[in-house]
Amino acid sequence: MRTTTYAAGALSLAAVLAFAAPAQAGGWHHHGDDPAQLSVLHGVPGLTVDVWVDGTLTLDDFTPGSLAGPLELAAGDYEIAITAPDAASADNPVIGPVTVDLEEGGNYTAVAHLDADGAPTATLFTNDTKAPRNNNKGKLTVRHVAAAPAVDVLAGGEPVIEGLRNPDEATLKLKAGTISASVAAAGTTAPLIGPADVTVEGGKNTIVYAWGSLADGTLAAAVQVVDLNQGRGRH
Repeated sequence: MRTTTYAAGALSLAAVLAFAAPAQAGGWHHHGDDPAQLSVLHGVPGLTVDVWVDGTLTLDDFTPGSLAGPLELAAGDYEIAITAPDAASADNPVIGPVTVDLEEGGNYTAVAHLDADGAPTATLFTNDTKAPRNNNKGKLTVRHVAAAPAVDVLAGGEPVIEGLRNPDEATLKLKAGTISASVAAAGTTAPLIGPADVTVEGGKNTIVYAWGSLADGTLAAAVQVVDLNQGRGRH
C-alpha cells in the first residue's frame, strides 16, 4: 500500500515555501482575527494540475498525492478551479469551478478526487477540530474519495466503520495508540488498502483518505493530522 502522511500545521519548511509563496503572491493569504484554514489534497491519479482561486494561479504543477497548506484565509466565498498544468487561465478547468464558503475560524480540506464512477470531482470537507474531554484520546476520521464502491474500515481485522461511500466520511474517538487498519469492500475482509499501522495521537484528528481507482489499480492512502482545540473548534 502506498501511504502518504502529512501533519496540518507542521509541514516541512520546503513544503510551506513551495505552496504558501504562490498564494501570497496571488493575494490568497489573508490574516484576520480568526481566519479560516484551508488545505488542498490532490487525489486524482495520473493527473498533474494547476489550482486557481478566484482566477489567480495558486498551486502550480500540483501532483497526485500532494497536500498543500494549511493556508490562512479571510472568511468568505472563494471560487476554485483546477486546470491542466501550465494553463494560461482558469477558463477551461478539468474540475470545477466550485464555490466554497469558508467560515471564520473554520478548518477545511478541499480534495480533488474521483467520484465512485471514476469521474474527476471536488469535495470540501470541514475538519473536526473539537477536542475530546479526555486528553489521552484522539480522533480517527476516514474519508472515501476513491473510484470504488462502498467500503468497510477494519481495525485488527474487525469492521469499525461499515458501508462508507464516496464522498462520505466517518469519525471515531479512540485512545491514543497505534492500530492496524485496512480498507475492504463493504461486507468483506480482503484488504483493498493495507493493512497498515495508523497512529492516533492524543489531542489530534488523524484523517485518512482512501483515494485513487480500484479498476485501475491505483488505490492509495493519504494521512493528514489536524490539531484539536479544547473548548473551541468545529465538528
